[in-house]
Amino acid sequence: MPRLRTEIFVKAWLRRAQSAGAFAAIVRKGDPDGGLVIVKAINGDRQACAWIETYAEVEEDRWRPLMEAFLSEREVDEKISRELSFDRDLWLVEVEDRSGRNFLGSD
Repeated sequence: MPRLRTEIFVKAWLRRAQSAGAFAAIVRKGDPDGGLVIVKAINGDRQACAWIETYAEVEEDRWRPLMEAFLSEREVDEKISRELSFDRDLWLVEVEDRSGRNFLGSD
């Protein structure tokens, strides 16, 4: 199955998060066709976590956590900055949700 254009995926993800009552925004645009996505989720305690998209063909393996638990937003931003410095095509999207949902699967 061909991969969905990144720009289309991001727009659909934004609509999904916003329709569930969360604040979601594009922080950095990458390659509109083939760039991978980093999703940063911020919970009600201002802790954050992030997931990065992979090229896995199996849906369950499509997203890899950049950290295993919610951490301070500063720590998460440092990790994300390192990832962005390696790949200029990456997109960064952010969601603020009291529960810390990432809206990537069945939250």
